[in-house]
Amino acid sequence: MMERLLLIIIAAFFMSLLLGPGIISWLRHLKFGQSIRQEGPQSHLQKAGIPTMGGVIILSALTATILIFVGDNSQALLCLGVTLGYGLIGFIDDFIIVVKKRSLGLNARQKLLGQIIIGGLLGFFVWLNPSFNREILLPFTKFSLDLGYLYIPFVILVMIGTSNAVNLTDGLDGLAAGTTAIALLAYLFITLSLGNFGLAAFTAALLGACLGFLWFNCHPAQVFMGDTGSLALGGSLASIAVLTGTEVFLLVIGGIFVIETLSVIIQVISFKLTGKRVFRMSPIHHHFELTGWKETKVVGRFYLLATTFAILGLLLFLS
Repeated sequence: MMERLLLIIIAAFFMSLLLGPGIISWLRHLKFGQSIRQEGPQSHLQKAGIPTMGGVIILSALTATILIFVGDNSQALLCLGVTLGYGLIGFIDDFIIVVKKRSLGLNARQKLLGQIIIGGLLGFFVWLNPSFNREILLPFTKFSLDLGYLYIPFVILVMIGTSNAVNLTDGLDGLAAGTTAIALLAYLFITLSLGNFGLAAFTAALLGACLGFLWFNCHPAQVFMGDTGSLALGGSLASIAVLTGTEVFLLVIGGIFVIETLSVIIQVISFKLTGKRVFRMSPIHHHFELTGWKETKVVGRFYLLATTFAILGLLLFLS
């Protein structure tokens, strides 16, 4: 099994490398360049015009690898469908941004509606199908929790929270793809320990695709993943957690995404209640940039944090 999973990682990695130049050239030809927020760090203004929607590279490599290696596995295909669904929401959002030449695409309600529909369909499908696990594993115990009818709204909450958390993290070269790859590595061990080859294969394929995308996305980035990639990566992480019953463990494994989200929530609440900002800018990776850290330093430190969280979550699961 391990040999085949390694082959899947390598195949997805090289698939990204092969597809990347052509897709980047296509995005440049279409003039699908990134729009930069004027209120953001001034150093980011030089990134204006760099192709966005690069998440297409990840999704293309992932889809091809899954269909080649595990095209008959229901759990792998289910995760792929959810990932592509969230990627479609992000693609529409990115398309509006590049066509209208503005920094915001779909409004919050439109994005949320799409996320609710896909999350609800996943929850409903798993809840109806007894071959899927719909119980939530609890840390430090041998027990699991059956939410009954509350399972579907719980899945929706997990899907929305995770997809938007990864989306918030996507603000620096290589940050979202790298931290997601680290979380996926932890989930590769978890799916293996559960003996679920289909989910392990999906996780391995996505891991390889992310690593391949990093070739083009690390500093200085040749392409950005856009919401096409970040929403898809968040949706994929959440779907793996749902199908393994490890939604609680995801809070630790994806701790870096939790921190990014909390920084935004704290900033908004503080400003509304006191008129003052806790951070120079949120999400928190921009705060460190504005204190003088170089972009590569912020990303490197966040990788270390993400690795620590992934190890802690894995140890928590194994305990």
